[in-house]
Amino acid sequence: MLGLRVPRRTKPLRWAIVCLTLAITILVHGSKEVQASEKPNFIVVFCDNLGYGDIEPFGSKLHRTPNLNRMAAEGRKFTHFCVTAGVCTPSRASLITGCYAQRVGMHTNPRDGLVLRPVSPYGLNPDEVTIAESLKAAGYATAIVGKWHLGDQRQFLPTRQGFDFFFGVPYSDDMTARVWKDGSQWPPLPLMENETVIEAPCDRNGLTKRYTQRAMQWIAEHRDEPFFLYFPQAMPGSTSTPFSSDEFRGKSANGPWGDAIEELDWSIGVMLDQLQELGIAENTMVVWTSDNGAPIQRNVNDLSRGSNLPLHGRGYSTAEGAFRVPTIVWQPGQVPAGTVCEELATTMDLLPTFTKLAGGVSPQDRKIDGHDISPLLFSEQSAKSPYQAFYYYHTDQLQAIRSGPWKLFLPVTGRPHPHFKPNQPSEPLLFNVVEDIASVHNVAAEHPKIVDRLMALAEQAREDLGDRGRPGSGQRPVGRIEESAIAQPQRLLP
Repeated sequence: MLGLRVPRRTKPLRWAIVCLTLAITILVHGSKEVQASEKPNFIVVFCDNLGYGDIEPFGSKLHRTPNLNRMAAEGRKFTHFCVTAGVCTPSRASLITGCYAQRVGMHTNPRDGLVLRPVSPYGLNPDEVTIAESLKAAGYATAIVGKWHLGDQRQFLPTRQGFDFFFGVPYSDDMTARVWKDGSQWPPLPLMENETVIEAPCDRNGLTKRYTQRAMQWIAEHRDEPFFLYFPQAMPGSTSTPFSSDEFRGKSANGPWGDAIEELDWSIGVMLDQLQELGIAENTMVVWTSDNGAPIQRNVNDLSRGSNLPLHGRGYSTAEGAFRVPTIVWQPGQVPAGTVCEELATTMDLLPTFTKLAGGVSPQDRKIDGHDISPLLFSEQSAKSPYQAFYYYHTDQLQAIRSGPWKLFLPVTGRPHPHFKPNQPSEPLLFNVVEDIASVHNVAAEHPKIVDRLMALAEQAREDLGDRGRPGSGQRPVGRIEESAIAQPQRLLP
């Protein structure tokens, strides 16, 4: 069968149906193993709000993640892999476009604030070149199974942004039916296939399992052509009590958060097994990561809303625990097994890296902030981070900058801030985030030249990407439709 292994806690009938469906797909496409094509396949598993310390390969002693342990043993851990925002929408925009969210206008807007809300007139500008469009131009089949969160109107849906197939929800799992503060009526959380709502409200308990089923089916259907699967999982998600199926609910040692993570681990195990059984594992690169750090509880020893330890801070901020995410890259025979990369890399790098490996060309008519990190992926000798500087923005405010091992928090006002209380005067904070992983020791006074150098780099960021009250010369417009043209997702039903 397809590697869709049945966990001990799974209902046999339901999964017999799933396995039968996928077996039929295999028969339709032939019983012979497909020879690896010249172009590699790419899969990005993008968890939601999963923290740096939430899985065993990155230090968790609470959650059981045997499949991720296997993935790390057979692949390469990235311990300084960063997203570009502490929240969903801007983080996802960077992965999809290879750019800082501030460059593509997805960092904030007057109606929605931090992240896009349901029935918003805003979304990723269709004029942007997405990772799906870049790979599609190189001859790839493309799909997204999971959470989109870059616009729920037709003009902004994945099927209008380079994806051949979409199965999932258009925004976060906590954005359910209600009247929002601006008076707009939010619909029941819709599950969509392409541009049609097929269920509303969707069963959130079943999302991980259902996503896994559809993702595995799509892989099987496209195994004999180069493909790109973007697999943004729904969990652990944005609610205080994440969702999981009957087979995992109440089974972990950490309540709903742990249940959801252990089901995510099961899901990646299903995927890795299927790739092996289809004979395409050595030609498929799988990247497993998260969109930002865990929200965590005020008491960092209470792990019921995740762990970013040993990093400092919570998700939704510019703390290291919000931006640095647990990342594993797997491709047997290509990515060296059991290795660790300690160089800085980011989700923005996936578009240019995948495009190059696919034999394509990244967009040449606009600035892309990501870099080709294939030397880091394949552990080439003396490979180093391509970043002279990396920027930490909270919406439109530049709060910190990293260069090499140094992270400088800038003196800012009008914040939330991961280190300063609201009425506390701010000052430059300099941390060596390689040696001082918990960001405890402010060494700004001991290294004034480093502070000055990073301050100058911060000014370059302001000129290009802007800062609060100061537009940047390199910013491009967000997508927007007229308010009168907004349709609620349920209106897309036949």
